[in-house]
Amino acid sequence: MLDPVTETDAGGTAERLLQALRELARESRLPLPTGGITLDTRLEADLGLDSLGRSELIGRVEEALEAVLPEEALLAPTARDLLALAAPKEQPAAANRRGVSLPEAAEVGVPEAAATLLAALDWHLRQHPDRTHILYHGSDEAPQPIRYAELHQGAARVAARLRRAGLAHGERVAVMLPTSPEYFYSFFGILAAGGIPVPIYPPSRPQQIEDHLLRHARILDNAGAAFLITLEAARTVARLLRVQVPSLREVVTLADLTAETPLPAMARPEARDIAFLQYTSGSTGDPKGVILTHADLLANIRAMGEAAQVRPDDVFVSWLPLYHDMGLIGAWLGSLYFGIPLISLSPLAFLARPLRWLQAIHRHRGTLSAAPNFAYELCLTRIPNTALTDLDLGSWRWAFNGAEPVSAQTLRRFAERFAPCGLRPEALAPVYGLAEAAVGLAFPPPSRGPRIDCIDRARFARQGHALQVPCDDTSAMEVVACGRPLPGYRVRVVSAEGKELPERHEGLLQFQGPSATQGYFRNPEATARLIRDGWRETGDRAYLAGGDIHLTGRVKDLIIRGGRNLYPYELEQAVGVLTGIRQGCVVAFAAADEGTGSERLVIVAETRERNPERRTALEQAVRERVTDILGLPPDEVVLAPPRAVLKTSSGKLRRGDVRERYLAGSLMAAPRSPMEQLLRVGIRGAASTGARLMRSLPGLLYAAYAWVLFGIMAPIVWTGVMFAPRPAQRWALVRGGIRWLRRLAFIRLGIRGAGLIPQPGAPFVLAANHQSYLDALLLIEAVPRPLGFVAKRELADLPMVGRLLARLDTLFVERFDLARSAAESDRFAEALKAGRVLAFFPEGTFRDVPGLLPFRMGAFVAAARAGVPLLPVALRGTRRLLPGERFLPRPGRAEVIVGEPCHPGGGDWGDAAALRDAARAFIAAHCGEVDRGG
Repeated sequence: MLDPVTETDAGGTAERLLQALRELARESRLPLPTGGITLDTRLEADLGLDSLGRSELIGRVEEALEAVLPEEALLAPTARDLLALAAPKEQPAAANRRGVSLPEAAEVGVPEAAATLLAALDWHLRQHPDRTHILYHGSDEAPQPIRYAELHQGAARVAARLRRAGLAHGERVAVMLPTSPEYFYSFFGILAAGGIPVPIYPPSRPQQIEDHLLRHARILDNAGAAFLITLEAARTVARLLRVQVPSLREVVTLADLTAETPLPAMARPEARDIAFLQYTSGSTGDPKGVILTHADLLANIRAMGEAAQVRPDDVFVSWLPLYHDMGLIGAWLGSLYFGIPLISLSPLAFLARPLRWLQAIHRHRGTLSAAPNFAYELCLTRIPNTALTDLDLGSWRWAFNGAEPVSAQTLRRFAERFAPCGLRPEALAPVYGLAEAAVGLAFPPPSRGPRIDCIDRARFARQGHALQVPCDDTSAMEVVACGRPLPGYRVRVVSAEGKELPERHEGLLQFQGPSATQGYFRNPEATARLIRDGWRETGDRAYLAGGDIHLTGRVKDLIIRGGRNLYPYELEQAVGVLTGIRQGCVVAFAAADEGTGSERLVIVAETRERNPERRTALEQAVRERVTDILGLPPDEVVLAPPRAVLKTSSGKLRRGDVRERYLAGSLMAAPRSPMEQLLRVGIRGAASTGARLMRSLPGLLYAAYAWVLFGIMAPIVWTGVMFAPRPAQRWALVRGGIRWLRRLAFIRLGIRGAGLIPQPGAPFVLAANHQSYLDALLLIEAVPRPLGFVAKRELADLPMVGRLLARLDTLFVERFDLARSAAESDRFAEALKAGRVLAFFPEGTFRDVPGLLPFRMGAFVAAARAGVPLLPVALRGTRRLLPGERFLPRPGRAEVIVGEPCHPGGGDWGDAAALRDAARAFIAAHCGEVDRGG
């Protein structure tokens, strides 16, 4: 059917576009809409074109129309929208394609002493502010250089906007932006404002809105995100998230950023502070935000740089999305640290035209680049031979392949196809990493090239023993070696019981290293599963051979059938190459068989085939292929429509979610319209809000009751303290008031080690951890002696609180780190000589995130110089009773655990440090929270 528009189309442009689309539909056996393909045919809803299908279509349209389409064409909803973007353009001259020149390589050094990302940027800013850091290739041919000074200025403007919006120190800010200069500015701007970035990916197409919002709502709620930075076009969609995320106060866009006055003074985080939260892709029901500190990131970047032997003349070329750890840390932050240029392309630019990636390596003499296996495969299928004539890849020395299973066949084909372009086969480098290690864990030795291990498939399936066999053996199974542990890292393979296994025996892969995460944000259950005896679980199965890691599959994806271990990846790859099956859209999983009590092997494969006879033949072909590989047939083959096989933001198969849809019988359901999806999200959000309010109602009622109690008792105690003439009377009133308030509020207090508290008259220094505003109150009740709390001077300026604390002989100081202040030390010495007890919280403050913060030295210097014992006290459970700064108390139990007094060996700094270490060891062992740095 000819679209009416084509009747007045003088040059036949519309008809040629439609002809290209019809040819692709015919070759791909796409479902044809009623009335045929017209300009208003929806590319995804009507034809089922995914990103790779659109990539193929764009290539054909460009050839048919002799036009250059922008990368936005990849998101065009209809053929008519595609036509509007297909205006013929002149190809820029070759001399102009190179764009902005990169700086000459120079021995500029690296910020070895930097403890944080902001410190690393500051170092480069001092050394070479006008040096090009990023060359960003947007929609236009002319690339945009971003110099270190410009990155700093952009970050300072974003920080100013966030501070103006009310961002507090330590609050989380989600970034939902595509690759752009604004993304780079936002990430460092959040850090500069004192916040914690949370990268999430933006929605790409309307058909994904519901799934996208549901996944992000859980992530943002888990992160407790206060702000979301996104595009103006996504503001409406983003606002829907606020219904399901109570913490989200504002959606921020970066329009007119240049009008913002840069923040004059940036935050100064410490090495152990959280740099950002990396949410692992996968299950939507249990968001796992990997906690990555500045120290973690810099340790991993330095280790990867040492393994890759990064040089001053290196150039990193990347199209990887910045919400993914390989693109954010491996490509960008690694380039930032080592001071090498980053050539940044958008993911859409690569998908629309994969040749752009290799052309960027050619034009900029790229030496380092990374991509998942599918990207190398896409280059093999989408780049024509005619494009290889002028392509020079001789500069490429590290072609990292990771983030998803690596195919031995892809490695061989890629090396062979691009060898005439100067690509050295030893440049191909399968690597392995995971967010829990920051990003990188294993690299191969430099210039070694891929190593393929051929093992006996049957023996491996039954015994887990990777017995080597000749690669031409019909029973051989190919496993790609993914490198050796980075410097400073260790790996091991253990059985399910935790016993370390010898080489070539498959089991659970674990690791240790300087960037091993301390856990998952606000997810203690997942953190407990992650850490075992000091090792971190990777969630992968593997075996070690010759020092290399050989991955065999995810632990959760293992299928056990008839006493054999079956691995989905090999089956999925083999089925995916069958004609009629959509490659990369096949999953294999186990489903319980209630009749036999065992597991059934289910294969779900996407196809556009609708003819019943051809579908029957295709199903039989799948059965035969699986039987050839395993020696046994699958229990069920499901031929599903396009987009039935779910994937993560990084393109990984969501096997668990597909399995859930299969079990729920919703695998064949057609995608709902965008409006229906938005409506469903709104209804679900309203229901979720109502349910959340109902769940929180008992807690709110209790909090109101507790504050009413406090409102009644506090004035009584305050008045008594103001008029009581003697200190002993004041303390009796305060201690009695706290005891009655605690009991009436249903808070139980356990005290251990009370007999270790020195007798009245004997001076000592008390040092306790700080979890909550309740800490001082419980210490007052637990320690039967007046405590001279050391508090910041700002509290003295609070009318009611300041007067109360003064009547209780509180010592107000300018700062908690008192080692530099002789005057304050003299005050402490006089108080201790008078027989008083000084109480310190050496952490200085507490934060929402559980964990023992670094100790300041004031308490320990005071005890050492006065020659009095230091009493370590661990507080446990108070954070839950009054969490953070939300002022919503809860009933429950807390403990005050008193340790053996620590006696100073002298009065110098070393003696004070010894007291600190002894106190910290006791508190860390008893406070019930992770140690975040000594």
